[in-house]
Amino acid sequence: MTNAQILAACRSNWEYRGVGEAALREMLDELSAHLDDAQAAGRTAQDVVGRDVRAFAASWARARAPLSRRAPRTVAMACFVAGWLLLGAYLLRWTTAVDVTAGFLAFWLATGTATVAWEVRRGGIGLGKSWLVGLAVGLPAAVLASRLTGDGVLFTLPLWAPPLLLLPGLPYAVADARATRRGRHKPEAGAGGEGEVAELG
Repeated sequence: MTNAQILAACRSNWEYRGVGEAALREMLDELSAHLDDAQAAGRTAQDVVGRDVRAFAASWARARAPLSRRAPRTVAMACFVAGWLLLGAYLLRWTTAVDVTAGFLAFWLATGTATVAWEVRRGGIGLGKSWLVGLAVGLPAAVLASRLTGDGVLFTLPLWAPPLLLLPGLPYAVADARATRRGRHKPEAGAGGEGEVAELG
């Protein structure tokens, strides 16, 4: 990745995480200076940000934003992902109510925990990866819980449960989509206020 692409990727990640505009500009300027210094010293951009740009951006965002500011967004987005997954369960069964067993509950708890951990560590998980997390983490937890406790119904969830989970994360999801589009399609000023950031490939 070029320096411009790294700056664009970090900006998108930081906007996604709700970093304020002033802090975002300061972080971009600081990162741009580090990248320029590394280039002048004959080092590569990878020496500055490592192999995983998203993980690097996430670590900077965590350092700048306290947990008290990150927690509401993370919980809301975890509920948003859970709402889509739960809606999928209604559609697959073509029903207006879902019986919750111990295995079903274990699936959601494990998937939700993994989703929050991913959000805190790397940023957005996305709907596609959320299904993979459900299969890799939630499914084994569901099977284990079912074997230990049986398949008795604990309670029933009505059809309004998924929308209730989706609502808190909807504003964040819309803001994330807009930030991603801006990061990919809009030219961005560099550290000195000039130049364009190349579109992410």
